[in-house]
Amino acid sequence: MSSMRKIRGFSDIMGAEARKFRLMEETASTVFSRYGYDELRLPLLERTELFARSIGSDTDVVQKEMFTFPDRKGRYVTLRPEATAGAVRAYIENKLYAGQNLTKLFTVGPMFRYERPQKGRQRQFHQVNAEAFGSASPLLDAEMVLMLWTYLSELGLTNLTLQINSLGCRECQPEYARRLQEYLRDTEADDFCSDCSERRERNPLRLLDCKQTQCQELMHEAPSMLDCLCENCRPHFNTVLDNLQRMGIDYEVNSRLVRGLDYYQRTTFEVMSGEIGAQSSVAGGGRYDDLVRQLGGPDHPAIGFACGMERLSLLLDDPAPAETDFYVAILDGEGLPEGMRVCEGLRRNGLRGEMSYETASLKSQIRHADRIGARYCIFLGREELESGRLTVRDMGSGEQYNREAEALPEFLGR
Repeated sequence: MSSMRKIRGFSDIMGAEARKFRLMEETASTVFSRYGYDELRLPLLERTELFARSIGSDTDVVQKEMFTFPDRKGRYVTLRPEATAGAVRAYIENKLYAGQNLTKLFTVGPMFRYERPQKGRQRQFHQVNAEAFGSASPLLDAEMVLMLWTYLSELGLTNLTLQINSLGCRECQPEYARRLQEYLRDTEADDFCSDCSERRERNPLRLLDCKQTQCQELMHEAPSMLDCLCENCRPHFNTVLDNLQRMGIDYEVNSRLVRGLDYYQRTTFEVMSGEIGAQSSVAGGGRYDDLVRQLGGPDHPAIGFACGMERLSLLLDDPAPAETDFYVAILDGEGLPEGMRVCEGLRRNGLRGEMSYETASLKSQIRHADRIGARYCIFLGREELESGRLTVRDMGSGEQYNREAEALPEFLGR
């Protein structure tokens, strides 16, 4: 056996799994285009500074999980751990804001984080993302959640729960941070995990996102951000909730929901599944109204979400492979060129199929046609070459017909 094996945390995606990925990608394109979103294809590699400035230096992603290395000129670059920072960079660099009030984009592709591989989580993983720039309207928040819910519904997913929260804005977050730090003064730093012990003074909001049991218990009675919302954030959040209710979207308000990245503010949300164990979040997002400005662009608000494709895949049934319409069995070596001509004529008429590239026994070729699920097997032997009429077997009924090559597309496409 070859010693060349894939790297831990990286997967070969093939067969039914690849068909699931194609279904997710095609459904995203179909659904998102209805809402006015255009596709954006981002580079896999960006300058490290982009992620450090956007995601937050205190986050696990930046501190522990990024694949970062120097290029040949000593400049640090990073395989993208998420898509939003790159989308914001593209929005600014390409001046997508010029001449329009609203820009809607979606991306699909691989992301990279160095973490312990587990079910539904790999070091190379894949996301479907949507980002909207240029509007602070709570109606856009509600529409973004509605679009996500529509996407998941059209994939056939059920048993999902929407959790939603507001993280406030630059006006009300300082007051919440003050209340949170005041609450933390009654706890000992050593009671928290090592990460939270370091962050409790610099970035106390990150403690709410910790997955360690002891930290979750210590933060259970922490103040709620919802009690600190300012006169602009409170009606914004209420309008989002009202419109979700009007559109028939059930939700749970979770005042502990903060997401794992520092750029979020105001509306944040996650979609949870009860069918994939502890890693129950399959999609999430929220507003990042300051991020465009922080990265050097205009002061334009924005909102987005991401869906983890590996986790969604765990919830999807295996799609059936595409139906094979025909198989051309070559019974005489002189029939190989004619077999190729017949195949190509059928394919150009939208039919799917294969041919034998060498002669073999009739029995083995029929067996192969059955194995690939071909509806018809077309025989090319000496008799067919001389008469110009091909023998066609219906693999379901076993009946056989004689047809000229030019008549095959209509006959097989019945």
